[in-house]
Amino acid sequence: MRNSGNWRVACGMWRGASGKWRVAAGLLLLATVAATPVAGQRKFYIDDPITREPETQDASGAVPRNISLIYDLGLNLFARPGESEIVRAQNINTIDEVPDSNWFTNRDLTQLSIEELIKGPNTGSGPAPGNWAVTRAKKSGVSPGFTVRDSAGETWFVQFDAPGHDQAASGAAAVATKIFHALGYFQTENYISLVRPEDLTIDPDAKVETVSGRIRPMKRDDINQVLKRANRQPDGSYRLLASRGLPGKILGGFAYHGTRSDDPNDIVPHENRRELRALRVFGAWTNLVDMKALNTLDTVVTENGRSFVRHYLQDVGSTFGTGALGPREFDEGHEYLWEGDKTWKRLVSLNFYLQPWQTIPYKEHESIGRFEGDHFDPTKWKPRVPTAAFLRARPDDDFWAARRVMAFSDEMIRAIVKTGEYSDAAAERHLADVLIKRRDKIGAAFLQAVNPLVDFALDTKGVLTFVNAAVQARVASPPADGYEARWFRFDNETGEATPLGSAPTVGNPTIKAPVALPGDPSAFVKVEVAAVNSSYPAWNNPVQVYFRRTNDGWQLVGLERMP
Repeated sequence: MRNSGNWRVACGMWRGASGKWRVAAGLLLLATVAATPVAGQRKFYIDDPITREPETQDASGAVPRNISLIYDLGLNLFARPGESEIVRAQNINTIDEVPDSNWFTNRDLTQLSIEELIKGPNTGSGPAPGNWAVTRAKKSGVSPGFTVRDSAGETWFVQFDAPGHDQAASGAAAVATKIFHALGYFQTENYISLVRPEDLTIDPDAKVETVSGRIRPMKRDDINQVLKRANRQPDGSYRLLASRGLPGKILGGFAYHGTRSDDPNDIVPHENRRELRALRVFGAWTNLVDMKALNTLDTVVTENGRSFVRHYLQDVGSTFGTGALGPREFDEGHEYLWEGDKTWKRLVSLNFYLQPWQTIPYKEHESIGRFEGDHFDPTKWKPRVPTAAFLRARPDDDFWAARRVMAFSDEMIRAIVKTGEYSDAAAERHLADVLIKRRDKIGAAFLQAVNPLVDFALDTKGVLTFVNAAVQARVASPPADGYEARWFRFDNETGEATPLGSAPTVGNPTIKAPVALPGDPSAFVKVEVAAVNSSYPAWNNPVQVYFRRTNDGWQLVGLERMP
């Protein structure tokens, strides 16, 4: 999608095609999206930059599949799947942004109210009070739980906090869901609720599978055994997280590499999708260590007569300092499950081979676990198992993600943390404080690593304005030597760029074109803008921006930060 015109060509070939022709069209797309325009090949089309990813094909034929936990873990930990070459993200539009899709929704945090943030994906108030009928046992995951039908007849998947860790798992999931929804990912509706054992009944059709594989009717003791593994409140009730069932046909999780063969719209390898690469930054911020296919979910949804696959980050509860059963292990967020030489050295030395993370002092709260920001280094953060998308993230992907993290104000973070409904004010304050510290470290690490100029605009008088995202976030100083711009008239049909005057250098992000710009309709200009500063070498690499002349002035149609 770097050249959305090529994306449209491939989608046009796709329409009505089948079998090997769809494969051929997909290969053509992947070959052309990364290509540099050549003579006779238009760079920009009339609808650039596109704001919605083309998903025109019928996906009703997609069928459920299961990705084995052990297979997924072993493949990502040892085989490192995905394309060998690390390329520019392939689902971005011509201005280097991720269009809306059934993977991701752009949300402008400057326009979202606090009420909208804390509501997140939720559309109601949670399970209806009264008797709940247990319809089946929990099939995956280690936390205690089951499926229920509430008094209003709606189905919910409920899971409880672990004994001795009141509010930990439920609070983390509630808060993380709001964060990842605000970041742009599809999330399940999650509600914190309470239930008393006497309010639980057994559905007549409820069954359980024994260890031997025998299917039998569910008994009251099955419910009691689940509750024994859950944290009981002093009044005898149980706090839980209730997740609303997702709409559509459930297909199972998605992999972080390759494509889904039965989804005709899924033609960009997942390792090359920017919103999945960005989880390296978002995961570091929230300590989302458990990235795996089992925590994702695809569904076939039909709207307006069209069927398509929607992709959910279904479970982002393994965040902050706690897991489903208790506090994070000390190595989580610092090392993969297998680290080769490091792992062997620790084994043979009986754990006397120490790493810096083993000496970090944690301020632990029962409901938060081990989560800190003072020793946090976002460039060194690691999940339990690396995904293909995680390993292929480039500095421009990290920059894109870091800008979204920095868009969360202190007020926003503290408001979202309140949705965890923590009874310990100190714990709530600690979680918000650490998220703020980690946010600022992410900005400092990733906004400086590339040329950070954004929000380009060109007025009818030839004045170019822009923003230095690193300076705006207060993680860097303005460039001592100012900004330099080189101007060109750009031929959209041939890709030829003709210089326009000299390259002025100014001290602030406002630059006047050195000559009068072309005024003919559909004219294009290209500007290469560098922040000249020896303190940040990457800033010397110019951002290339393109503008098209319209009846209303100049429209930004292209931006290349790392071509």
